[in-house]
Amino acid sequence: MNFLSIDDFKTVCDHQTLTVIDQNDSSNLDRAESYAIEEVASYLRTRYDVSATFSKSGDQRNGYLVMIVADVALYHLVSWLPKRIGFDTRETRYNQAITWLKDVQSGKATPDLPTPTDPDTGKETSQPVRYGGWGKSEYQY
Repeated sequence: MNFLSIDDFKTVCDHQTLTVIDQNDSSNLDRAESYAIEEVASYLRTRYDVSATFSKSGDQRNGYLVMIVADVALYHLVSWLPKRIGFDTRETRYNQAITWLKDVQSGKATPDLPTPTDPDTGKETSQPVRYGGWGKSEYQY
C-alpha cells in the first residue's frame, strides 16, 4: 500500500472485519486501494494536483480524504465477497463518499489539497472560474 496504511482502514472498520473483507490476502487490499485512488482521483484531477496529494504519507495527508479512499476501497473489497456480506453499510458509506467527491468537483466543497502549479513560474494553473475573452474586433468596410 502506498497512500493508505492498515491503521487507516481500522478507522472505518475493525480489524476482524477487515480480515474477512480482504479475505486474509494483503494483495486484495493493495488492489482495492489502487482502484479507489484512481476513482477518487478522477473526481479531483480537474481542480487538484492528485500526484502530489496521493504521494503524501502520515500526518501530511488530508484526514477526510484518507477516510474517503478507505471507504471506497472497502466498498470494492466487499463487492468481491460471496453474497456481499456487509454490503449495506459499505454501500451507504460509498455513496456518501461519492456525493462528497461530486461536491468537490462542482466547487461546493473545497478540501485542503494542493492545486496544480506551473513548474516554471510556481503560479496556480487550475482556476475554478475562467475569465477573459477574445480580442477586440475591428471591422472596416
